[in-house]
Amino acid sequence: MNDMRDTGLTLNPKYDRDGLITAVVTDAANGQVLMLAHMNAQALALTVESGFAHFWSRSRQALWKKGETSGNMLQVVDVRIDCDQDAVWVIANAPGPACHTGQRSCFFRRVTPNGLEGVDAAI
Repeated sequence: MNDMRDTGLTLNPKYDRDGLITAVVTDAANGQVLMLAHMNAQALALTVESGFAHFWSRSRQALWKKGETSGNMLQVVDVRIDCDQDAVWVIANAPGPACHTGQRSCFFRRVTPNGLEGVDAAI
């Protein structure tokens, strides 16, 4: 492996053609996956600098600070990037629901052969 992006210690995110990188957020307290969103370079920089998660809304085409209107901001504990730097893992303290539906996690449904079923948020 000679690709410094894959093995080195220089941050060099591999953004997609729209300038975005996938971001997965987990709860620092229990490891639960809370949400998946996207970041552009500005959102990633603001997340690292401010200590609060920022994302790029593809539907609104705008930068947003998670929880700015609901009060359920995600306080960042750690930010990690995967081996080829095309995905970010945000580990955060989540004081309230992370999902816009009011659920603790955006992943509150299981896919089964019979369709969707709700799952216990305390997995």
